[in-house]
Amino acid sequence: MSTYDYDVIVVGTGPGGEGAAMKACKEGKKVAIIEKYKEVGGGCTHWGTIPSKALRQAVQRVIQFNRNRWFKEACGGRLHLTFPQLLSSATDVIKKQVDMRDGFYERNNLDLLYGTASFVDENTMQVKPNAGGKVKKITAKVFVLAPGSHPYRPDDVDFNHHNVFDSDTILDLDFTPRSITIYGAGVIGSEYASIFQGLGVKVNLINTHSTLLAFLDEEIVHALSHDMRNQGVVIRSREEYDSIIPDDKSVVTQLVSGKKIKTDIFLWANGRTGNFDDLALDKVGITPNSRGQINVNENYQVEGKEHIYAVGDFIGYPSLASAAYDQGRFAATHIVDGFCDATLVKDIPTGIYTNPEISSVGYTEKELTEQKVPYETGYSRFDSLARAQISGETQGLLKIIFHSETLQILGVHCFGDQAAEIIHIGQAIMSQKGEANTLLYFTNTTFNYPTMAEAYRVAALNGLNRLDNH
Repeated sequence: MSTYDYDVIVVGTGPGGEGAAMKACKEGKKVAIIEKYKEVGGGCTHWGTIPSKALRQAVQRVIQFNRNRWFKEACGGRLHLTFPQLLSSATDVIKKQVDMRDGFYERNNLDLLYGTASFVDENTMQVKPNAGGKVKKITAKVFVLAPGSHPYRPDDVDFNHHNVFDSDTILDLDFTPRSITIYGAGVIGSEYASIFQGLGVKVNLINTHSTLLAFLDEEIVHALSHDMRNQGVVIRSREEYDSIIPDDKSVVTQLVSGKKIKTDIFLWANGRTGNFDDLALDKVGITPNSRGQINVNENYQVEGKEHIYAVGDFIGYPSLASAAYDQGRFAATHIVDGFCDATLVKDIPTGIYTNPEISSVGYTEKELTEQKVPYETGYSRFDSLARAQISGETQGLLKIIFHSETLQILGVHCFGDQAAEIIHIGQAIMSQKGEANTLLYFTNTTFNYPTMAEAYRVAALNGLNRLDNH
């Protein structure tokens, strides 16, 4: 008989925690999962992926409506909805996600505990109930930490002011501003720039780097920057703030370069850090790194603490909900079997929900050039695809990068409507072993017509035409 209350204690019910808890439970382990918030789902469900993408989808629908002259004529003009009205579209989705996940835990007999978890010693945690009451101590042989992350907040920015927001609190905005300054042009900043621009808000996007989203292929970045500017977003690159001064009606952002930008509200979107403050990690000898994250090995075990695992945003890159869920499953597999043959595939697709959206997988041209790999590219521009013409979503392109001698696919990059869906076709072929990973798959396969997937055939033929021997 075990001397512990549980085989596994999981902290956090976001994707990483859910993946670990469900896998361990289904393998016969006695599992408790602890959630600090009042509902399950983690930041992904309540403050990040789900609400922001639901909001973006609602804005996209308004844009599509206003772009269609027949809709406008039938309804007597353009459609105008406020930020709170559009954000309400996320409420039903969040409830469905929470109800579904509650059902997972109930059906599988996991002990779901609400409260703040913290270590007492190597095998003991205490759970402090959110509504007060008696603190409960529980023990386990193994722990999985998946508490997620929160926006980094510099001390010299007044986040208590009603016109200053971060990427969590922006969801509490109860009016549509006329203008906004977004500080940070990473994934979150770029997505919110697209959302607010779609609402007709004047957007200033402050980029501390020389280009947007430098990890993407340069051509895709150029397309995004060009499209954002065409839509009215003012992008200010290589800038840093000197001071951020709010008053009752506006916020003045003073930049080190001397520029002053005055807008109705300010959104900080520059960095995130792990939720480790409440965990009392010092009690088990764990110290976060300089980025506020936890270092783990290939099995997601914390360095020097093999009985403690960590997954998701808590450990940093790639900081994706999709990857966190798999990290949790793989960690639990290692807990159950002592090994895990499966590993996350090397090429994890990015999904950036700007307007239009971006998705990519594999190498960029810059990376291949630096590695001296011979490659060629093939393109399909959405304005030439029948399906895009029918839907009216003609802005965008699909780019395939392939080895110019073996025709092996090395990277796929997409900018346009449904990019995050379209990318998976390329990902599937790239993941094939040996000669099965080939550009010829797309030229020898019949695609439904009209579809967006047809872009692969068009891009493959375009690429072959660039080779002298084809």
